[in-house]
Amino acid sequence: MLTLAVLLLLGPSAPGGDLFARPLPADAARAVVPHRVMTWNLCNPCGAPDVDRAREIALYAPQVVGLQEACVSDVERIRDYLRRYYGLVYHAAYGPVLHHRGRCGGTPWNPGGFGQAVLSAAPMTDRVAVEYPEGGSEDRGYLAVTTTVDGRSVRVLTTHLAQRRQKSVRARQADVLAAEIARYDRAVVLGDFNARPAAPELAPVWSVAADADSRCRPSSLAGCPTTTDWLARFDYVFLRGVTALGQRVQPTAHSDHDLLYADLDLSH
Repeated sequence: MLTLAVLLLLGPSAPGGDLFARPLPADAARAVVPHRVMTWNLCNPCGAPDVDRAREIALYAPQVVGLQEACVSDVERIRDYLRRYYGLVYHAAYGPVLHHRGRCGGTPWNPGGFGQAVLSAAPMTDRVAVEYPEGGSEDRGYLAVTTTVDGRSVRVLTTHLAQRRQKSVRARQADVLAAEIARYDRAVVLGDFNARPAAPELAPVWSVAADADSRCRPSSLAGCPTTTDWLARFDYVFLRGVTALGQRVQPTAHSDHDLLYADLDLSH
């Protein structure tokens, strides 16, 4: 009887020792929002439970999620929890740039993959994972897929540029990324750029894409809310050939980066 009482109080355990996910509030999304995209740096090794990360995503239920500092094993669990607890079914694509036991566990002969990932409610094709020629103090890269947002096909990229004190490295990475974005008439770029909007090294990206918030520009920071615990705007939804309906930053206790999502219109 005591065991039963404890289970009723705490909820049964999920695989890996996590408790069952807490229910969503009444105003949370109840199904995938087909025109919504999100970017989130998961923060590794912050150690947030994957069941809590899944709940954060489920609150807003985007069609596409671009993840950075993502371990393949964590994303697999997050995807499983989204399906099991919230009925949200996602496909996953991975773009690891580093295989490291210290970051992602695994065995000495098969360490876990660390880098970028995309969750998409629609199937993905034409996956391309690129490691930048120079990563700085840690390997960095981008992952690109073709999927569906707002009922239309679009190229989606997620990236993580070099750390904030490595401006010259970020500049070279931005050149590579901007050249890839420019290949497409319609693209959505999600990521942690480790630079504020006015940073000179982001100029190549600004030249081929725009922020999902029309008020956020290199020349005006009035519409650029911060997205990190140190009150800097480092995370972006960049758009090329796509119209934004709105963008929001959602604080979270489960990473040092906030969640950033945008609602899009691809009908034009």
